[in-house]
Amino acid sequence: MGKVIYWMNTSIDGYIEDRDGGMDFMEPAEDFKEAANDHLRRTAAFLFGRRLYEAMEKPWTQDLGKEGAPAVEREFARLYKETPRYVISDTLQTVPEGVTLVRREDAASVVTRLKQESDGTFQLGGPELAVSLLDLIDEFWVYAFPVLVGGGKPYLPVREALRLRLVEHHCLASGITFRRYVRT
Repeated sequence: MGKVIYWMNTSIDGYIEDRDGGMDFMEPAEDFKEAANDHLRRTAAFLFGRRLYEAMEKPWTQDLGKEGAPAVEREFARLYKETPRYVISDTLQTVPEGVTLVRREDAASVVTRLKQESDGTFQLGGPELAVSLLDLIDEFWVYAFPVLVGGGKPYLPVREALRLRLVEHHCLASGITFRRYVRT
């Protein structure tokens, strides 16, 4: 059976975007890029909310990964394009080849089917999407960048407590920390 992993990068005070909706505070260091590539090699598919999909798709399929870009970015772009992508959205009408459009009302059944049909890991991104699929998430991953932003969009805006158990953590040389949690 497959696993759904909710992974978002944050500030150390738990925000994925600052108060202005920016993510510039998360300048990825080389060791983080290598870790991301390592995770991506083991990812069966991406499960994106619309906003995160739009933030990822054009840069990694068109702008980045071209000749002259650092090797680690070219590798991420290649892996990204080779990985099936599902975008859960009621507003998008079309998506390019390699992307599957799923309507919100069908999201839970599609994710359940994917988990049943694969032993792989499915990387879910987008806090609103994660809240709507919370019961299907098996692990919660956080890469925390060494910066405080003091407010913005939180990692996961849950409405009630969800107890987790830390099963892995380490610090990259750049000061970015990784934490992996499972449900208790």
